[in-house]
Amino acid sequence: MITSPLEKHNSSDLILNGTLFHMRCCAHILNLIVKDGLDVIGEGIERIRSSVLYWVATPKRIEKFEDTDRQLNIPYSKRLVLDCPTRWNSTYFMLTTALLYKDVFACFSVREKQYKIEILGKDWKLAAILQDNLKLFYQVTEMFSGTKYPTTNVFFLHVCDIRLSDWLKSENELIKEMAVKMIENFEKYWDVIHEVMVVATMLDPRYKMRLIEF
Repeated sequence: MITSPLEKHNSSDLILNGTLFHMRCCAHILNLIVKDGLDVIGEGIERIRSSVLYWVATPKRIEKFEDTDRQLNIPYSKRLVLDCPTRWNSTYFMLTTALLYKDVFACFSVREKQYKIEILGKDWKLAAILQDNLKLFYQVTEMFSGTKYPTTNVFFLHVCDIRLSDWLKSENELIKEMAVKMIENFEKYWDVIHEVMVVATMLDPRYKMRLIEF
């Protein structure tokens, strides 16, 4: 069994009382922040989710969806995907893909008798805003999850890119409510920055003290 340094030594024997040995995963924190934010949305995208579920339920429906897409001359570049409640990035993928085929959904709401879900204009508008806002979180999460390059030195650079305060200016009340929840968690987890992040950023010749001062 492998034991950690803190199990072999008293924290008082270590540099900075051992705080350098305990650090949260940045990608995991981002996931927690976004997931809590999406919980606020609730039924805001439920009609889109239900529509996707209907059309991916069977191979025959998938085939029919693809055929109708071709008839409407819409490039079929991605398959519809249903999201998983525990993975916010799957919701991002679902919305990104569904937005490509909103005209197909509209066509079925008129022509398909068994398909009784009507996605409203406000649903698509919310989906577009969410997809646009979540894109940055997805890109930052992908960067933090890298295994073939260092990531600690670019922590400040990418966290500073996340401007949740801009979401508070949104005309959509759900987005504002979502932003309030996410800002609360953002400050909870990153109000105090780990010393390792500071040192790594200072040692990067591209940034040195500029990001720390910012």
